[in-house]
Amino acid sequence: MNARDRDGEGRARSARPRDGLGRPLAYGEPGVERQPEGVVRTPAETVAEAQRLLDAGMPFHAHEVFEDAWKSGPGAEAPLWRALAQLAVGLTHAARGNAVGGSRLLLRGASALAGPGAGDGAGGGGPYGIDVPGLVRWARELAGRVAAGAAVDAAAEAPRLRAPRDRPEQPERPGPR
Repeated sequence: MNARDRDGEGRARSARPRDGLGRPLAYGEPGVERQPEGVVRTPAETVAEAQRLLDAGMPFHAHEVFEDAWKSGPGAEAPLWRALAQLAVGLTHAARGNAVGGSRLLLRGASALAGPGAGDGAGGGGPYGIDVPGLVRWARELAGRVAAGAAVDAAAEAPRLRAPRDRPEQPERPGPR
């Protein structure tokens, strides 16, 4: 008989620890705390928590936050949160070294955010202060680099979810020189 790990509700769920990119580690190894599932947040709380996780190099966990928003929020907003989750998963795959999956998910998320006929995403901003045009540009640029074989550090490549005018003042992030 195959004994499986179960969660508190009896569903099969691996109890193995995970690293910051969501990869399973061996039982007993130290891992990062899992993102709780099913948390209902306001849109502002969703964006803030996802940004914190992205900045910490944990895009897999940020995707879980976006997934909660798309599943618990109004149906009309589901495409926004799903597209943001795809960007986070694309960054996750890219940071794990999966160039094909990473670039495809980044492009899929960018296309979903841009919407039909949006071209390069150079329009106005998005709901909740989300920098939709900036995220579309970021995802497309990163997808190109990933497809060309660039190594990706998830924290260094973390996107800014809000337009600069919609964020509290933060120190400038050092970039490549």
